[in-house]
Amino acid sequence: MMRYLIVDDEHIAHKIIVEYCEMLPHMKLQKNCYSALEALEYLNTHTVDLIFLDINMPKLKGFEFLKTLSAPPKVIVTTAYSEFALEGYELNVSDYLLKPFSFERFIKAVNKVLSTDTKVENVISEENDTTTERIFFRQNKSYIQLEVNAILFIEASGNYTKIVSKNETISIREKISDVLDLLPSKDVLQVHKSFAVAIKYINRIEGNRIHIQDHIIPIGNLYKANLIQILK
Repeated sequence: MMRYLIVDDEHIAHKIIVEYCEMLPHMKLQKNCYSALEALEYLNTHTVDLIFLDINMPKLKGFEFLKTLSAPPKVIVTTAYSEFALEGYELNVSDYLLKPFSFERFIKAVNKVLSTDTKVENVISEENDTTTERIFFRQNKSYIQLEVNAILFIEASGNYTKIVSKNETISIREKISDVLDLLPSKDVLQVHKSFAVAIKYINRIEGNRIHIQDHIIPIGNLYKANLIQILK
C-alpha cells in the first residue's frame, strides 16, 4: 500500500489528486494538508511513502518545506510554475507535474515512484507470499496493472507495443523503448529491435531463436552481444 500526503493550499488540487488516486489500487490517503506547516506537524508523528507537493504556498514554500525534512519520502511536485523544475530535480523529486495535468500524465509520475522505490513498489502477492513489482499501463481508455515478474516478453507492433504476461496480453500505444524504461534492466533484455524478453522465462536458445513457453522470439544480429553476456 502506498501511503500518500497532499500538501497544497488549493482545495481543487486536493480534489483532483484524490479522484485520480481513487482510480488506482494500493493508494491510501493519509491526510490533506493545506499548508507546509500543517504537513510538518503531521510528519513529526507519522510517516508516508509519497507526498504530492505544491510549491507556491503562504508562509512556507514547498521547496523550503522539503529542505527541512531530514529523510523525506518520495515527492511528486504539482504546480503551475515550470521555472522551478530544475531546483526540484536538484532536490531529488520523483517527478514534476504542471497544472493542469491529465490522468495519463499522473499515472506516469506514480509509475516513476513505483519503479524507483522498492519500499513502495514491493506488494505482497496473496498467491505465493512473495513480493512483486506492479506497473500501470494504458490500454485504450482503461488502465491495467501488470505484475512485472509475470511479463514474458514485449513486442513492438506498428504504433503499439504488445506486452505478453503469464496471465494476459495487452496492447498499448507506446514505443517499446518507453516501456523498457519502466522495467528493471537486470530482468528484461532486448534481443531484437522489436522484441525484449524476461530473462528468467527463457526456456532455451536455438540458433537465432529464443523459446519462452509456446512462443518463439527472433534474435537480431545487433543484439546477440546482449545474450552473450547472460550466457557467460
